Formats: sequence, structure tokens, C-alpha cells
Amino acid sequence: MFGYVVVNKQELKYKEFDIYQSYYCGLCQTLKENFGISGQISLNFDMTFMALLLSSLYEPESRVVYNKCFLHPIKKRMKCFNEYVDYAAMMTILFSYYKCDDDWQDEKAINKLLYAQLLKKGFLKVKDLYPYKVEVMDKELTQIHIYEKNGTATIDEIAGCFGRIFGTMVAMKKDEWYDELYELGFYLGKFIYIMDAYDDIERDIKKHNFNPLMYDKDSDDFEDKSYVLLEMMISKASSAFECLPIIENAEILRNILYSGVWSRYNLRRNKRTEDKN
Repeated sequence: MFGYVVVNKQELKYKEFDIYQSYYCGLCQTLKENFGISGQISLNFDMTFMALLLSSLYEPESRVVYNKCFLHPIKKRMKCFNEYVDYAAMMTILFSYYKCDDDWQDEKAINKLLYAQLLKKGFLKVKDLYPYKVEVMDKELTQIHIYEKNGTATIDEIAGCFGRIFGTMVAMKKDEWYDELYELGFYLGKFIYIMDAYDDIERDIKKHNFNPLMYDKDSDDFEDKSYVLLEMMISKASSAFECLPIIENAEILRNILYSGVWSRYNLRRNKRTEDKN
């Protein structure tokens, strides 16, 4: 489900992309150091966005290092570490564990069951630190599973569940920015869920999996309706972002929210247009 909140690299300055990459690489190393290779595998762009967003808002003291790694053995990479990168790593483990468990229940994918077992130790560690976030995640993912099993939920109902999950993760702590961060995360989470449904609709129909967009798939205005839905969600997320007093890395974050998030959508829509023609 994750992987939609990415940068539009072509529209970033070299220095800006290096900064973004430093958070991605920092999150990667943090996952490996705290949760092993099994945790490192769960690295994704969406949580990199969260690490960059929270770091840019709270401006913590960060540690920046330059070193090589197994995946990049030739050139040293800049890596950024701070408490918000650590937090993003923990939220990555939480969601990855629950997603594996959900995939096991839905598809009986043995590889997901095995991966969940590898993540379990890390999951239990994070659960002790953030019990409320685990409670919300457990409740909302259970509700998503019920909606998918019954096959009757509207796209707004089911996407709202994921919105509450992502909103709870993005709003790290109860402070003066909690409401704005939660709203940003809520609508970005809804965007992610709707985008995932739009992206996977052919596969879901073929496998007889529930997809809340499937009833409109063959309508003439399916593409336009899907775009309007996605645009509404990202517009509300962006409005919440603009209420935050972020100066550092603001243009990188705007690049993601206003441009990068549409990368996968444009690829999928263009592919469908080509297939029809």
C-alpha cells in the first residue's frame, strides 16, 4: 500500500534531492541498526516523507554522516539521523507488521506470515512505547478487513480508516501542531488508500478481491471521478501542510505534495489509455 508519497526528482535542485536522500538513507540505516535486515526491508518513501516533515517542523539537532553501504559501495552517501527519523522507523515497523498480518488473513500468503514473525520482536518493542498508536492501528485495520470481507463499504468509509491510521502516525505528539499534523496525515492517508485501490483495480477484479472502486470501473467517467477524489484528498492535505510554520525543506515537501504524489497516478492512467487505444 505504501510507495505513493515520493519526490518528483526532475523538479528538485541537486542540493534538495541530496537532503531528501539523506533522510531516506538515514531511515534505512536506522531500521537496520534497530530492527535488523528484516526491518530494513520495510523501508518506504511514505515514511521518509514523515521523517522529513517532522524534522522540518520541529528542527531537532541532527547528526549527519557520510558513508558507504552494501547497496551503494562506491560513493559515500549523506545520512541524516535524529529523533524523528527514529520515530519514522518505529512507525514503519508497526505498519509493516500489521500489513503482513492482514495479507496473511486475506490471501494466506505464507511469505507474509513468515515476514511478520521476523518483525514481531521489533513490533512488540514499539508497541510498548506507543500503545495508543498501536490501538488505533489495530482497530482501523480490523475495520478495513471487515469492510473488505463484507464488500459493502463506500470508498470514503474505507479510506477514512486508513486516514485515521496515517493521521495518528503523523501527529507524533500532543502539542500545538497536533491538529494540523493529524489533518495532513488523515487526508494523505485517504489519498494513499484511494490511489492504491485505483492502482490495483484490475488485479483485484481478477483475483476476486474487494475494491471499493470496482463498481465504477466500467463507467465512462471512471477516470475523471477517480482523479477528482484524489485531488480532493491531496488538496486538503496540502492545505493543512501550509498551516504549519515550516521553512526548512519546505520546497522539498511541497514538491512531494503538489507533484510527486501524482507520479504513480500518471503512469497508471497513461498505461490504461494506451491499452484502450
